[in-house]
Amino acid sequence: MKKLAVFSLATMMVLPAFAQKDVVATVNGRVITKKQFEEYHLQNLKFVGQRQITKEISLQDLINRELGIIKAKKTGTDKEAAIVAKQEDILFHAQISKDLEGQFKKITVSDDDVKKYYEDNKEYRTAHILYRLRAEPTPDEVKAAYEQTMAIYAQLQKTPDDFAKMANKYSQTSAAPVGGDLGFQPPTRLAPEYFEAIKGQKAGFISKPTRSQMGYHIIKVLGVKSFEQIDKNLYKKIIYDKKRDALMDEYFKGLAQGVVIKKNI
Repeated sequence: MKKLAVFSLATMMVLPAFAQKDVVATVNGRVITKKQFEEYHLQNLKFVGQRQITKEISLQDLINRELGIIKAKKTGTDKEAAIVAKQEDILFHAQISKDLEGQFKKITVSDDDVKKYYEDNKEYRTAHILYRLRAEPTPDEVKAAYEQTMAIYAQLQKTPDDFAKMANKYSQTSAAPVGGDLGFQPPTRLAPEYFEAIKGQKAGFISKPTRSQMGYHIIKVLGVKSFEQIDKNLYKKIIYDKKRDALMDEYFKGLAQGVVIKKNI
């Protein structure tokens, strides 16, 4: 099936009367305006594919789209639960963008912000030994995983230099063949529990078994980046995201005022 380029026509609907010069086609009274057509055709030209894009092809794309919408409404597809959910998801994101886009644009992140954040959120190079657990493990599975990792940890207390060898043997991850080495990772790319287990530690530190949603980890710190070594643009993005999320938290608290919310879990 031929794909339409994604742009503002996603919200196109039956429009009020237009001057004849502003209308390029109608489909059962649904108007396709010259402006909408020109915008779509310009977007269409930017996509390289097997079709040779002409104005006639772009117009037919838009007509086909209207035909599909007419059929969907006639058959009740627009009332199906899955479709309604998608429409509501679009509305959700559109409303947030409408209300907060201006505030998002005002967010600033300075070099001082980065330095202050990095003081408490260092970038570590780590290796780990992971004993995996299912998303919803039984108590017996949790107990077995904990005992297994505690046995490995006890051995590492005696022979810490064997960490890579033991990771290769016991760790249930794709990094096992390289001694569990995950390389340097900013804190946002690590599970919160994983990061907390190594926070403030120096190279050579080996953590006690630490549980995350993936299972039990034994973590070894292999290195710590200095502030001068980090990608400051990456950390500016991390801090921007945190400031944006804080704005959104306050936004939803405001929306919740006066709304009856009941939780059953």
